Amino acid sequence: MTRCFSQLLSATALIVAAVSGVTAAKPSSGCGNAPKLITSAAATTPLTLTSNGKTRQYYVKLPENYDNSHPYRLIFTLHALGGNAQQVTVGTGGYLPWYGIPTLANDTLGAVYISPNGLNNGWANQGGEDVAFLKTVMETVESDLCIDQNLRFSTGFSYGAAMSFSLACSLGKQIRAVAVLSGNPTISGCSGGTEPVAYYGQHGVKDSVLPIAGGREMRDRFVKNNGCTSQSPPEPASGSGKHIKTAYSGCNPDYPVVWNAFDGDHTPQPKDQGAANTFSAVDTWEFFSQFK
Repeated sequence: MTRCFSQLLSATALIVAAVSGVTAAKPSSGCGNAPKLITSAAATTPLTLTSNGKTRQYYVKLPENYDNSHPYRLIFTLHALGGNAQQVTVGTGGYLPWYGIPTLANDTLGAVYISPNGLNNGWANQGGEDVAFLKTVMETVESDLCIDQNLRFSTGFSYGAAMSFSLACSLGKQIRAVAVLSGNPTISGCSGGTEPVAYYGQHGVKDSVLPIAGGREMRDRFVKNNGCTSQSPPEPASGSGKHIKTAYSGCNPDYPVVWNAFDGDHTPQPKDQGAANTFSAVDTWEFFSQFK
C-alpha cells in the first residue's frame, strides 16, 4: 500500500510539472568552463563584436557569485530611440538600472543581463541586421557563460520594446518570454511571428509618441499564436491615475499573455497616482520569474 501511494505521488508530481510548464534546464556550451571573455568588468566596459561588417557593442552583467555549473536565465535589456546601452546599465535617461530587474531577482534564480547598443541609437533592424546582431551576442555569451537556453528573455521600452517584439517574431520559441513596454509593431519589423512566445505587453492609454493601438496589435499577434481567448481587456479611464493588468484566459499554459494598460503617456517608468515607485519593473519580473 505504501509503495502504491508513493508511486501515485510521483505520478501526480509529474502531471503537475507538465501542466505547470516545468522543463529541465538546457545548459549552454559555456557551462562548466571558466569564462574567457566575460568578466565583471563587462558590466561597465562594453564588449565588441563584428556583425554585418559593423563593429557593435554590448554590456554584460554577471550575477553575484557567478557559478559556472549553474545555468542562469539570460535577459536582454534594450534601450529606446536616442538612448544607449550605458544609460540602461547605470539607470540614467529615465531608465532604472537594467530595467530594475536585478534588485528584484534573488540569488536562487539569478540572471545574466545583456545591454547592447543599437545602430544610430535605435533598432531599425534593416534587413534583419539587429536580430542577427542580438543572436550573435546571445551565442557568444552562451559559449562563454553557463546559460539555460530554455530561459531567454527580452525587455525594452519604446524602440527597445519594438526590438523585443521583433526578437519574439524572428526567434520564436528560442525566446521564452518578452516584456514589451510601449512599443510599435512596424518600427523594428516582425519576420515570421507565427510561433508562441510568452508575452507581457504594457502601454499608456494617452501615449502621444507610439499610440496604444500599436501595442494592442503586437499583443493580439501573440494572443493568437498562444491560443488565448480573444477579448478586449479593460483599460483605465484617462485621468484615473491607475493601471489595469489583465491575464488572458484560454492560453497555452506554457505561453501566457498579460496586458497592462496604464493612465499615462510614453514613459518607461509609469506610476499610479500617489505611488512612489513604478509598477513596470515589478510586473515585468513577476511575469519572467514564473518560468523556471
